[in-house]
Amino acid sequence: MQIAGYILVAVAAYLLGSIPTGFLVARARGVDIRGVGSGNIGATNVFRVLGRAPGIFVLAVDALKGCVACEVIGGLGLKWFGDGTVSAREYFPILTGFVAVVGHNYTCWLGFKGGKGIATSTGVLLALFPTALLVVLAIWILVFAVGRYVSLASIAGAFCLPVFVMVFGYSKERFWVSVVMAALAIFKHKSNISRLIGGTEHRFGERDSGATEKPPSPAK
Repeated sequence: MQIAGYILVAVAAYLLGSIPTGFLVARARGVDIRGVGSGNIGATNVFRVLGRAPGIFVLAVDALKGCVACEVIGGLGLKWFGDGTVSAREYFPILTGFVAVVGHNYTCWLGFKGGKGIATSTGVLLALFPTALLVVLAIWILVFAVGRYVSLASIAGAFCLPVFVMVFGYSKERFWVSVVMAALAIFKHKSNISRLIGGTEHRFGERDSGATEKPPSPAK
């Protein structure tokens, strides 16, 4: 019964995470976000292409997806399918949070191509590692303030996350999921890393109205 419960909440968390907020907001403005700016559906590209208000909205909703996946879906899973053990109290929120990030990064609604998962991961971190998140956010702000690169700040924050999860004494289960989440976030930034090395990465606030890749066909 508990295995079925894990599967059920994982599917629910994936579907929540897979909601392509940036794509939907841009589409409501008549724009296919996948064909402009960086081509990414995340909040940073929405900021770049559509402006501050849509970008903040996408950022907030994507973060909320991660937090709700842990707190609500994970909580319901624990209530309905948990056996009262410490492991169940750990595994349900960890599973739903991680799967929500996977859903955002590989959304089934857009051919399993999504965002980089930073905003959704932030919502998960708020639920699972609140004290570590404070330090990671401070690192993100510092790196961003110095270089004005969102990607570099996100990579630095991801790299430091497992360190501070360990420093603050979270469980081994949460430590290992932080390692996997950090690795996934860095992997999703591989194209940014190449541009950073090549000196072609855009700083925040620099507008690029042209598409970096061939625009896909409009969604039906």
